[in-house]
Amino acid sequence: MTKTLTRRPKLPAATALYDIPGPVTRKRHLMYGIASTVLILALFGWIVYLLFDTDQFTAEKWTPFEYKGIQELLLRGLGNTLKAFAYAAVLSLVLGAVLAVGRLSEHRVLRWISTLLVEFFRAMPVLVMIFFIFVALKVQPLPALVAGLTLYNGSVLAEVFRTGINSVDRGQREAAYALGMRKTQVTTFVLAPQAVRAMLPTIISQLVVALKDTSLGYLITYEEFLHAGKLIASNLDYDLPFIPVVMVISPIYIGMCMLLSWFATWVARRQRRSPKTRAVGVAPAEPGTLLPGGQ
Repeated sequence: MTKTLTRRPKLPAATALYDIPGPVTRKRHLMYGIASTVLILALFGWIVYLLFDTDQFTAEKWTPFEYKGIQELLLRGLGNTLKAFAYAAVLSLVLGAVLAVGRLSEHRVLRWISTLLVEFFRAMPVLVMIFFIFVALKVQPLPALVAGLTLYNGSVLAEVFRTGINSVDRGQREAAYALGMRKTQVTTFVLAPQAVRAMLPTIISQLVVALKDTSLGYLITYEEFLHAGKLIASNLDYDLPFIPVVMVISPIYIGMCMLLSWFATWVARRQRRSPKTRAVGVAPAEPGTLLPGGQ
């Protein structure tokens, strides 16, 4: 007699945080999702209706964007934004690495000073630091903006670096010390390369924050992208309301941030993959000298 085996459907594995939802719960979650989607679409439709109702899509309000002067002003502002972001990103990485090394130092004084700087600049609002450097220290707009962004993001990245290095298995450090390596060599050649896999997505995500914070430069008259939009909207010769300017500038800002966020997600997905090994060619077996005692 033969038995027919029926394969049971594979159920999702339960976790320690919650039980597997049953049919009623799944149906309720589906209703919640449908209701949320309808509300979001209704809100979006209401906003679009208001834009059409206030004549925000008329040709006379969008024709000024065809002027060469406005296009050059926007491109110049976008270039200044990217320049400030590039400076702030590089300097933040350098400052974060220096403060992280200080926090990991065996010298108590150096460790305390680094901890104090990290906690102070991380707790201080970015706008306050930018205004203080610009007004009190009388620094030019670009250096003031870059300095404020560097101090804040560098202190945050210092904690990211320190946590990433400490997350490496302790056995790696002990094995390196057992080989006679110094602390600098252990950190540089053993711990840091392994910690990069865990730190890189967080680093890129913090750079997204630095990119968005470059818009604070318009408050200190730095001619970045948002400042260019403000000049266009406030120029009576163009007769251009503020809403069309926002509708042009916002997608570009969102696009740049989404590009960096997508890059962070791509890096995280690549880092989660197991490293692939490459096959090594092996020479075919050939007759050779037998070992002593071999037949």
